[in-house]
Amino acid sequence: MEHHVVRNPSRAIWLSQNHILDTLLSYRSKPQLALKFFKQKRGIVKSVDAFCLLLHILSPSPETCQAARNLLNNYLLRDSCYSPRVLVEHMVELEGRYHLSSDSRVYSYLLNSCVRANKVKDAVDCFKTMLEHDIYPWVPYVNVLLTAMLRRNMIDELHDLHDEMVKRKIYGDCYTLHIVMRAHLREGKAEEAEKYFGQALDRGMKLDAAAYSIVIQAACQRTCTNLACKLLKEMKDMGWVPSMATYTSVICACVKQRNISEALRLKDEMVNSGIPMNIIVATSLIKGYCVKGDVTSALQFFYEIVEAGLTPNKVTFCVLIGWCSKIGNIEKAHKLYCQMKLMGIQPTSYIISDLLRGFLKEYLLEDAYKLFDEAVEHGIANVVTYNVLLSWLCVEGKVEEASNLWDKMMNKGIVPSLVSYNIMMLGHCRKGCMDDALSVMNDILKRGLKPNAITYTQLIDGFFKKGDFKHAMDVFDQMEYANIAPTDFTFNTIINGLCKLGRMSEMKDMMNKFVERGFIPTSMTYNSIINGYVNEGAINSALPAYKEMCEKGISPNVVTYTSLINGYWKSNNIDSALKMLNEMKNKGFELDEIAYSALIDGFCKRQDMENASKFFSELLEKKMKSENIPCDLPTYTTLIDGFMKDGKLSFALDLYSEMLSQGIVPDLILYTVLINGLCNEGQLENARKILKEMDGNKIAPTVLIYNTLIAGHFRKGNLQEAFRLHDEMLDRGLVPDDSTYDILVSGKLKG
Repeated sequence: MEHHVVRNPSRAIWLSQNHILDTLLSYRSKPQLALKFFKQKRGIVKSVDAFCLLLHILSPSPETCQAARNLLNNYLLRDSCYSPRVLVEHMVELEGRYHLSSDSRVYSYLLNSCVRANKVKDAVDCFKTMLEHDIYPWVPYVNVLLTAMLRRNMIDELHDLHDEMVKRKIYGDCYTLHIVMRAHLREGKAEEAEKYFGQALDRGMKLDAAAYSIVIQAACQRTCTNLACKLLKEMKDMGWVPSMATYTSVICACVKQRNISEALRLKDEMVNSGIPMNIIVATSLIKGYCVKGDVTSALQFFYEIVEAGLTPNKVTFCVLIGWCSKIGNIEKAHKLYCQMKLMGIQPTSYIISDLLRGFLKEYLLEDAYKLFDEAVEHGIANVVTYNVLLSWLCVEGKVEEASNLWDKMMNKGIVPSLVSYNIMMLGHCRKGCMDDALSVMNDILKRGLKPNAITYTQLIDGFFKKGDFKHAMDVFDQMEYANIAPTDFTFNTIINGLCKLGRMSEMKDMMNKFVERGFIPTSMTYNSIINGYVNEGAINSALPAYKEMCEKGISPNVVTYTSLINGYWKSNNIDSALKMLNEMKNKGFELDEIAYSALIDGFCKRQDMENASKFFSELLEKKMKSENIPCDLPTYTTLIDGFMKDGKLSFALDLYSEMLSQGIVPDLILYTVLINGLCNEGQLENARKILKEMDGNKIAPTVLIYNTLIAGHFRKGNLQEAFRLHDEMLDRGLVPDDSTYDILVSGKLKG
């Protein structure tokens, strides 16, 4: 037998591939035979040209187009295959070589198979190659690719690809419009989505209800409710019923703009269209009522939806409990909380925190701690919950309790936030414990947290309040070195601190530097400056600051007027003080407690007790009517002292009794005022009772109080009692001063 030796195997393969191509071409009009032939050549490695040629033959025929799709799907699922871009190049080359007619069908199938094989990036390259060769796949298949890109968040690539299409005036269809608009919305570019919608409208594209729904969503994202409502009307005029989601978007947008009446109208329109109200709409409307300050209507609406069978969710309860707590209706907030738990809805840390704030605000400490302990026990309490209680304790001056709570939080494995550290620092600064405050700062740095402007500003304020100018400014320098930009709060704190310390010339220099850095002084800034001059007794320097403030268009407020009135009182310029008071009233400002206190103090110093009593009565009536709480201790002290000095002892004692009935506990200053007044009036027995009352309230009497009592008994000739009081003073560990010995020698209290 004669053996044929193949001297060049690669040439044999080439001849074999040519044979396959020629045979396939002979079956151009018989695609089923072409497919059969291709499948029969198993074991023979077929070239990419053969594969692409077969696709060209199969795709146009209705009988074999599905076979073409199957071949592509299987091919692209293989690990080793040519990239789709290469397939396009080969298909284009074959068209030229064999004069094949270009059919976008085969390219559409290729694009679709790429997406199905999860080769989206290859599909993008493939489509770009098609565009380079002026091949335009069918729009539905392009939309499949664009949708896949949107799902994979390939937003930038999607826009680039779409721009390439638009350059070639390929605008796609309405579904293309949907995809591109959704892409713009996903990246927060609602205006771009609206613009694209307008362009499609101008091109005469036939839009559908979905396109209107998306552009309405875009308008709502920008809270352009007028545009959203206009588009909603257009949609309805075209005979389309907006979906629940569309109505929900517009209603929520109206609520955000506080247009609750329009939101309610749309809610009724939605329900009348046969679309039931959902809990998102209901919760949004409830929040809308609350934001407008109408919590009563919010609660009424809540009960209506519950009665109608709508089940509230966590967000609904969170909104209502939060607002009820905020306005002080803590009883209703707690009832809602209990109702929520009965419904099997697990409270969130936000709900717990809101309710906790409400309890603490109303001083319902037992309820507050019970709620907090439950939240800790059930694992709901997080760092925010702990921060609420820490903040309240620090504001109340209970820093030691706050420190104990801090330890418990750490033991529970809850990591403190920067806010937590700032709260503790504020507590120490308010107590004047600056070493502890600095220790907190060290802990912040050790834990790798970055202190913020609030952290540094609190430290600066703490040192200023301690009168420590140097350390306050050192902290400011550290803040700048750490590249923490000072805020207006920081600048105002420094200006206020300098004014409080009477360093007015340094304040001026600092103010100029801050202004050069872009700081714009506010009423708070000028109030600090005016008050600084007033405290120095320099009303004539305070007035130019007031004038400058007004010239810059910064409106004076109650604090401004109160400082100026106080300044006029100090300089004994009563007429100007009263003139400033009238100006304040004419501008519609109501006196606050500080203003009343300044006026009462001024009139008391002038021994004008009639006007002092008049303003005190006004203050008392105002506070009881609006807040149902009594006046504060300093105001009572000022007025009692005034009546004592005016010789109206009975008025003073009646006022003291009234104060006690309000639950206000006297302090050392008031006790000193009372004992001094009683001794001056010769009521030594009543003075002795006050001393005994001090012991009952665990307030230690001072040398001054004993000096006053000893002098009073000397005047009455009660020498034995005077020396007994001297011995009692020594027993208490008090060291007599020069005044004590003057009294014992001369029987008079000097000064």
